[in-house]
Amino acid sequence: MYLGLDIGTSAVKAVLIDDDGTICQTASAPLEVSHSAPLHAEQDPADWWNACVTATRSLVTDGAALSEVESIGLAGQMHGATLLDQAGQVLRPSILWNDSRSHAECAELESTLADYRERCGNRAMPGFTAPKVLWVRKHEPDVFRRIAKVLLPKDYIAWRMTGAFSSDMSDAAGTLWLDPARREWDDELLGASGLNRSHMPTLHEGCEVVGELTSNAASELGLPRVPVVAGAGDNAGGAVGAGIVEPGQGFMSLGTSGVVFVVSAAHAACPEKTVHAFCHCLPGRWHQMTVTLSAASCLAWLSGVLGTPIPELLQRAAAVPDLHTRVIFLPYLAGERSPHNDPHAVGQFHGLDANTGSGELTLAVLEGVAYSFRDGLDALADAGTRPGSVSLLGGGARAPLWRQVLADATGVALEYRSGGDVGPAFGAARLAAVGHAADDLDAALARVCRLPAIESCHEPDTARAVRHAEKLKKYRELYRLTQHLTSHLEGEMAP
Repeated sequence: MYLGLDIGTSAVKAVLIDDDGTICQTASAPLEVSHSAPLHAEQDPADWWNACVTATRSLVTDGAALSEVESIGLAGQMHGATLLDQAGQVLRPSILWNDSRSHAECAELESTLADYRERCGNRAMPGFTAPKVLWVRKHEPDVFRRIAKVLLPKDYIAWRMTGAFSSDMSDAAGTLWLDPARREWDDELLGASGLNRSHMPTLHEGCEVVGELTSNAASELGLPRVPVVAGAGDNAGGAVGAGIVEPGQGFMSLGTSGVVFVVSAAHAACPEKTVHAFCHCLPGRWHQMTVTLSAASCLAWLSGVLGTPIPELLQRAAAVPDLHTRVIFLPYLAGERSPHNDPHAVGQFHGLDANTGSGELTLAVLEGVAYSFRDGLDALADAGTRPGSVSLLGGGARAPLWRQVLADATGVALEYRSGGDVGPAFGAARLAAVGHAADDLDAALARVCRLPAIESCHEPDTARAVRHAEKLKKYRELYRLTQHLTSHLEGEMAP
């Protein structure tokens, strides 16, 4: 059996699979995000470790035989700046992917090198790791001077497990310190943040072993001393879990954030379209990606505001006549990355009247998130990339209504597959199995990383697609017309 752990934003998820890559057991442990100031989002890395222990040991109560685990794989939220001193002590809470405080540092980074975007293949955006560290350098110089290692969330867990400082190519590409084409750290990019290679972990492909569980880690987790593979950033891990490993294959992930992801055979950068160009977690593969910062989290937010469980909200939305509402929702609850790169974008409802109820609000949220996915698909198309097939992943995809709204609004046929809600943890477990296999990579991928069975297909409804096309125009116009109303908040929201 193989264990996959996904260090997510809202929870750590654990999944056990057998030798053929079939899911046997799953468990999770919740996490909280600290928003200590506007634009800030942080977590204590110790909470990740404690949640890993809780989730792994929870598998025992489900009848799983942890003594049979042969290897461990890790996936995790990308970009989080986790800073350690020379003694391995965490210097401050980790600054997360959805933290937008470092927007000024993005411009500063790009001004340091004339070929900055060409080197890293991406625009500098507040979500990435490099501007976060530059922010620490400027605002917390005592912390910066003590930095010995900068780790990403899952790589911190790998260090806690093995004592080895490691990262995989997919996660490392999201730091803006990697040359994705060469799959190596770039000295000039590191220097722009005041760092050098000594601050970086050793790079590995996602299925390569980085070390073995230490005695203490094995004891805490309740596991034998087994190998740990490098793993993947959450999106690449989700791709492996969904069998998205060959060029042209793609997926849409409806998780806390929203992602459109397409595998490519070579590094293909298009930063001017806010398309991310990263390495895949498997050798000889890359991918392009767009990201909306708030996706399923928008529905969770509405549920909390209204004090109504999500299943009940979805029932109310489904009861809206002809699934039609004049209400438009902009899902920018944490700013936005693709296509706007605007940390000051805000969420909005437009078109409310005295008859607007929770069903209409919920449907507007489902549609607004779907329109953000359409923006991502259009950005990829402008960059010359159109996925040959699209699988639908993520916890939000469990809702059949939302799956159909996504198909109608994007005009793309979507395949919802078994295990699609397990996501990166499933991919991490598959990487552990591939890394443990005695056969060659292609044979292991063919055996372990199969496309899961299709549970349902969602073709766009022609009539609703026409209505969405008109509403999409208003959605985009609403952002354009109100953008100037939030840009003045920059000074007010600075820490």
